[in-house]
Amino acid sequence: MSLLETALTYLPGVGPKRAAVLASELGLYTYQDLLLYFPTKYVDRSRTYQIRELRGELPSIQLRGYIRDYKELGEGRKKRLVAYFTDGTGTIELTWFRSLATIRRLYPEGRMFLVFGKPVAFAGGYSITHPELDDAEKEQAVGSGLMPVYPLTEAVRRVGLASRQMRQLLYTLKELLRGQLTEPLPTSLLRSAQLMPYAEALEQIHFPETKELLEAARRRLKFDELLFIQLRLLGMKLERKKTSPGLLLPRVGEHFRSLYASLPFDLTEAQKRVLREIQADVVSGRQMNRLVQGDVGSGKTLVALFAMLLAVDNGHQACLMAPTEILARQHHASLAELLEPLGLEVGLLIGSTRRRERTRLHAALASGELPILVGTHALIEPSVHFHSLALCIIDEQHRFGVVQRSGLWAKNASWYPHILTMSATPIPRTLAMTLYGDLDISVIDELPPGRKPIQTYHVSEGELFRVYRFLEQQIAEGRQAYVVFPMIEEQEQSELRALQEGMMRYRERFPELEVVMVHGKMKPEEKDAQMQRFVSGEAQILLATTVIEVGVNVPNASVMVIEGANRFGLAQLHQLRGRVGRGASQSYCILVTGSKLGEEAQRRLQLMVETNDGFEIAEADMRFRGFGEIDGTRQSGQLLSLRIANPATDGAMVQYTRELAERILEADPELSQPEHAPLRRRLDELFRERPSWSQIS
Repeated sequence: MSLLETALTYLPGVGPKRAAVLASELGLYTYQDLLLYFPTKYVDRSRTYQIRELRGELPSIQLRGYIRDYKELGEGRKKRLVAYFTDGTGTIELTWFRSLATIRRLYPEGRMFLVFGKPVAFAGGYSITHPELDDAEKEQAVGSGLMPVYPLTEAVRRVGLASRQMRQLLYTLKELLRGQLTEPLPTSLLRSAQLMPYAEALEQIHFPETKELLEAARRRLKFDELLFIQLRLLGMKLERKKTSPGLLLPRVGEHFRSLYASLPFDLTEAQKRVLREIQADVVSGRQMNRLVQGDVGSGKTLVALFAMLLAVDNGHQACLMAPTEILARQHHASLAELLEPLGLEVGLLIGSTRRRERTRLHAALASGELPILVGTHALIEPSVHFHSLALCIIDEQHRFGVVQRSGLWAKNASWYPHILTMSATPIPRTLAMTLYGDLDISVIDELPPGRKPIQTYHVSEGELFRVYRFLEQQIAEGRQAYVVFPMIEEQEQSELRALQEGMMRYRERFPELEVVMVHGKMKPEEKDAQMQRFVSGEAQILLATTVIEVGVNVPNASVMVIEGANRFGLAQLHQLRGRVGRGASQSYCILVTGSKLGEEAQRRLQLMVETNDGFEIAEADMRFRGFGEIDGTRQSGQLLSLRIANPATDGAMVQYTRELAERILEADPELSQPEHAPLRRRLDELFRERPSWSQIS
């Protein structure tokens, strides 16, 4: 075992208690984890101010002086310790609200200290709350330039680990590992990409000497992160194609041709292109593992149906797994309607399927009599046996855990079924290359002809009377409407209260209409029953938190009102807007906000008004919000956290590392050549002992 894999418990200054908190709160278990825990920002401590220079609003600053005396003020919980700190040019108050006795012991009066913190104007002078203090003789160590700030939780701070203590731990670790870090990139690559050596980059990221060296370190570490993710994902893809034989589906048969001929419209060029890509996969002799992404309403389900008919026409079975019962029912209804003229039965297996029907379905599946099955996770129950499963369609894959999906993959003993995953969340290209590099990706990037773009408007709460009048007109014409309220994490009670107040408001305003409500606290049966009243047309207005399921299809609903629209992300707003515009009539989305909005919120809402293009919105969303962890987004069981790179701003580097990884693996798929030995070692270090779920997207 290498030194980097040592448990953090053994690092001087950590110990079992702190190690447990670092693991549970920040996912830091080993020396390597801590070494790769990068600062989120840096504060400049190259200048020491004098107290007499303090004016107006200032960022965090550094002072040099001594504590003249202390006072304890207030009682009980409001008790605080105030130190009067002077540098000979003036006096400033330092204030603490906890660990008062410890503070007095650590920082005695009269000794020279460096103080660092944000000064706030207070009672004609300045005060710094919970400042950082260091002995003045450490000025060279702590006061010379850029100081890293680490992202920490309250629980981590409670065990005495603020940014300053994290710096001390990293300094101890850096000294411990001196001379131990091997260079993971070949020398030729370091030269051609003009990169800083790895050990130096790690030192400069935590202890930067200059802004230029910090920038070079960031560039090097981003490069490594993206290159090794691309090598890992492309390696998995090559491995799958080599080791996972796929069932051949060469025949384009009678059912496929009949459906194509019976459609009252032509497929879009994008749909035809994706179908050709699917056909190429299923005649290649390798298992298909393809992600089809398309905007709301782009016709993904029809493409999936044609793919299923390829399986059926070649004498096999296909299934479609949806994340909720209501979505499964909708898929079943639309597929059954299209396939009835062709004489093909589509089964429906969900949690609420009655025992008698379940028994019939199980028998028909096992015998091969039932060609197509739609369902929820009920499809992966051990009692479900297919006669010859050739294709699995997974709708909205992020709603399923990877282990659940593996249940489908394991339904055949002789071969892996082909996997086609559909996602209605448009993913920017650079992000898709990072998240789904082990899948083949198809994009349906045009809408079917005749679909009218949804008209989007932004109004303030003061204009709600106009929204009500518009709803009245639409409902009088026989349409239905959604009204969505924001979901506030950690504030379920106030969220529910806002929804219930909204319910009273809408019932009062529309007494003659049926208004129903759904929210996350409801039991699934109750929620389904209310949704069903809306789907059937019995209710005209549906009030909901964002619990409205992705993909719910009510062609008669033509208006989406989103209250508190500024509290939603762009992608979420776009998904919600996609609930309407599914019928022949013109549809509308109305974004309601308060009148006082920040600049960024205004830009986001303006973009929603200007465009219906989900890919354009996804790109903008990534720019606005930045980019966090991708663990969990991918759900692949692989460690693919981005600690420092950001596809929103590092698109060119994503592209470069992708092409580089492709070239390396094309020349040396196993990374067995001597010059690639460092790459192989580093990949093994980063991705050791993790289950590979790559066959199931």
